[in-house]
Amino acid sequence: MGMFNLSGISKPTQSAYDVIIVGAGPGGLAAGLYAARARLKTLILERATEGGQITLTNTVEDYPGFVLISGQELADKFVEHARNFGTKFANEEVVEMELSEEIKKVKTDVGNTYTSKVVIISTGSNPRKLGVRGEEEFANKGVSYCAVCDGSFFKDKPLVVVGGGDSAVEEAIYLSKIASSVTIVHRRDKLRAQKIVQERAFKVPNLKFIWNSIVDEIGGNNSVEYVVLKNVKTGESTKYPTSGVFIYVGLVPNSELVKGVVETDEHGFILTNDRMETNIKGVYAVGDVRKTFLRQVVTAAADGAIAAVDLTKYFD
Repeated sequence: MGMFNLSGISKPTQSAYDVIIVGAGPGGLAAGLYAARARLKTLILERATEGGQITLTNTVEDYPGFVLISGQELADKFVEHARNFGTKFANEEVVEMELSEEIKKVKTDVGNTYTSKVVIISTGSNPRKLGVRGEEEFANKGVSYCAVCDGSFFKDKPLVVVGGGDSAVEEAIYLSKIASSVTIVHRRDKLRAQKIVQERAFKVPNLKFIWNSIVDEIGGNNSVEYVVLKNVKTGESTKYPTSGVFIYVGLVPNSELVKGVVETDEHGFILTNDRMETNIKGVYAVGDVRKTFLRQVVTAAADGAIAAVDLTKYFD
């Protein structure tokens, strides 16, 4: 299912808003829904695809109320719901924010400047890279961070998935239906993924595991042909043939825009209190970009709801 057409009624018709939300992932969309429902003039700015990272997920099976739904379909429902309450959308990239004053200014790549009393940062995160030789060189030539985007290119070919968390294991299961075989390479001797996901993975006949190992190098000629695996316990290196490498080793927050302005931890995740407030009055952070115990669609949506209900205090 494709994106909703955000033209017409949902487009910004002014420059002054009550609430501006930067990023249209589940957290931003939930915040937009709650803020607009509170009759606040609300604008969501998104540089790419409404829905965020869930649009890259083949199936979502742990969002309450939907036993099984594609990530894109769930994202579309979030967008439609927010739009139905009057949330405005603009496909523009935020390039600068002035957050210290009571009235905030948000500038975008097309030269527009929007103002609001409240800004919610919902910029999400990007996949963390391994930082090994060959990773950059073979980007889009066998190295990928998105199974749904690129899996179809590897029909009946062997693949390697790097990581041991939910994303790594779930995407490896998805890829096992396309590839001839999938090998999960994990630096520990057991997976971090939820037990139900692990149980499912161990039942897949063409899914293999290499434990206590890291990918030290990615190599080939015009495209990926092998990885060099290093055993972290013995130090032994092995050349392992593969046609592709899918990397799921964590996330890097998209917090560059507010670096040095909003407080973050050492990794760049934005620090908030339990009401999603940052250290700056009238500035909130929700979803994957903030420091949080769990990064799921349901928790991002909850973040957005909490922020949007709390911010109504600025309009009493």
